[in-house]
Amino acid sequence: MNITSKMKMSGNLTTKVMRSYIDVKAYRMKNALRLNYIWNWFIFHLAGGFSKLTGIVIMRGQLGAIVIRKNGSIYDLGVIARGLVTTAFCELMVDQLITETSVWGDFKYHDSGVGVTAANIADTDIETTDGESRATGTQVESSSVIYESVGTISYSTSKAITEHGLCNDATAGTLMDRHTFSAINVVNGDSIQFTYDLTCTAGG
Repeated sequence: MNITSKMKMSGNLTTKVMRSYIDVKAYRMKNALRLNYIWNWFIFHLAGGFSKLTGIVIMRGQLGAIVIRKNGSIYDLGVIARGLVTTAFCELMVDQLITETSVWGDFKYHDSGVGVTAANIADTDIETTDGESRATGTQVESSSVIYESVGTISYSTSKAITEHGLCNDATAGTLMDRHTFSAINVVNGDSIQFTYDLTCTAGG
């Protein structure tokens, strides 16, 4: 006796292409239309004029970002956030004028995260860590009144980066400034080069 049988299999296969391309103009427009960005842009420039008019000393922070894909593609997003420095940094500055320690010259550690709460002068750390190590940035004087640090953070998993902070320690320390911005999507092997500028205007 011969027994024969037939089995028929069918199914659907779909694919999704994940593109590493960034539309820089679209990102800049989306980021610049945030109310927080518009307000900080206004305050950043108003503060400079106010300092010249009144002679009051001010400090203004500014953050730029360049995305470097794992395939070598580079996307310059320009200035992605502006703001004022934290209260914690100001308190440390006063302490250092009384008793100077080595931590004063160590504001070069760049951290990034996925928190979305708007930055505040009361911040002492980034809101939500991305799990990556802080990058040790360079320290230069981009002009006689502007301190600049450039640090590149490498990513080991896919995530949407929405915040950045600059500290004076590789794991803890004092937070000089924190900024939030529109999400920058990264995957394993990508990196973001952050450029932080602190402008100290003497006034008068």
